[in-house]
Order: sequence, then structure tokens, then C-alpha cells
Amino acid sequence: MNQVKIQIPSIIENIRVIESFIDNSKEEFEFEDDIYGNIMVAVTETVNNAIRHGNKFDKDKLVYLSLEIEDNQLRFEVEDEGPGFDFEGLPDPTAPENLESPGGRGIFLMRNLCDEVNFLDNGKKVQLIFNIVTSQNGSSN
Repeated sequence: MNQVKIQIPSIIENIRVIESFIDNSKEEFEFEDDIYGNIMVAVTETVNNAIRHGNKFDKDKLVYLSLEIEDNQLRFEVEDEGPGFDFEGLPDPTAPENLESPGGRGIFLMRNLCDEVNFLDNGKKVQLIFNIVTSQNGSSN
């Protein structure tokens, strides 16, 4: 099992730090190009939500990001210091009445780009799981 963790203050410009983290992880763990774009969009969207909605742009609150690789899975966890949210009661962004709405598509995107999305601790922690084959674990099984 490999694991990497970082934490950032809740400043929207820190999305660049997250992008670098993903780029470095791609190089270190050699995951495939075909899921790289999905990972980049899903993880940065999740961190953006944590900064914006969870921590309400409070630079004194942190967002925690971890990446764990185990059993042909990449598992990203994003956690904020906010109160959580009702992830069950979100409006459907594909419903006709919501098509013109400027927001509300982040979780829809995450669910469509990842193999699995889990909300823990009342939505304060989000797990994004991607099934992969890497050169590191492809030959060891």
C-alpha cells in the first residue's frame, strides 16, 4: 500500500497545488493517461467544493487530501473542516428545471468520472475511487 497526504488552506488559488499533487502522483504511481483527465477534474472539483462550500473560503480552515493505492484502486480522500452537507438531498442537475442553473453539477460530475464516490462524516469527507492497472501492481498479482 502506498499513501500520500497533503493539506492546504482554503484559498481557491491552492487548486494549483492540487493539480501539481495529481501530476506528481501520476508520475510516481504510473497510472494510465486514460483516467488522468477524470482524476484531475474529479479531485479538483471535490477540493473546490471543500474550499467553497465546506470551509466557506475561510483561509484558517484546511482541506486535507490523501491518495492511497491498494489492490488496483486509487482512492482519493478530500476532507474539509466545515459542518458537512445533505448529499442525499441534492437536486438533479439534469432535471429540466435545473438545466439553466449555474451550479449544482460538481457531484454529478464526480459520480460520472469516478468508479465509486462515497460521502463520509456527514459529507465532510469524500472518497473518490478509480479502478486502475499500474505497472507497480500489474505484475505483482
